[in-house]
Amino acid sequence: MRAPIGTFEDACPAADRLGLLTDPVARAVGEGWGGVPAEQIIHVDTDPEIADTAAFVAHHGADLLRRSANCVVVAGKRGGEVTLAACLVLSHSRVDVNGAVRRHLGARKASFAPMETAVGETGMEYGGITPVGLPADWPLLIDSAVVDEEWVLIGSGTRRGKLIMPGKALAALPGAVVVEDLGV
Repeated sequence: MRAPIGTFEDACPAADRLGLLTDPVARAVGEGWGGVPAEQIIHVDTDPEIADTAAFVAHHGADLLRRSANCVVVAGKRGGEVTLAACLVLSHSRVDVNGAVRRHLGARKASFAPMETAVGETGMEYGGITPVGLPADWPLLIDSAVVDEEWVLIGSGTRRGKLIMPGKALAALPGAVVVEDLGV
């Protein structure tokens, strides 16, 4: 199978590679969501040593910088209550944590969640966190530019491998809210 974006030697339907995914991601891919056909979720097997965006793009194609998205975990605080959420923006953007995220969560303060929290609460590897398979009660804020992409490359829950799927499929994920100008 050939991936619809990038230059990958090893692409396959993600449903055929559940063993390479973390448990929460494998469950989500296996169960599906929002009527997204399973064959539209593609797994590309990649070297974990080049999982970070700059190295990954240099190896697999410069066009991926504008066609890939990063998922980060944020913590919104109001009083003594902390709300965890995930944010998905195109890789060439950064999340507007102090503006769009804080306002959407109704928090007095918002920041990136500590690595231990992000990994522990998602069940995913740091550097591979993906919006697929997040805890069901979390808000998932997605920049509208991500949804507008025909195909988007995202993490797979591990540093080895990535998922490719239509941008609109991401908007159908549980808890997803499309936010204008989330990425700045």
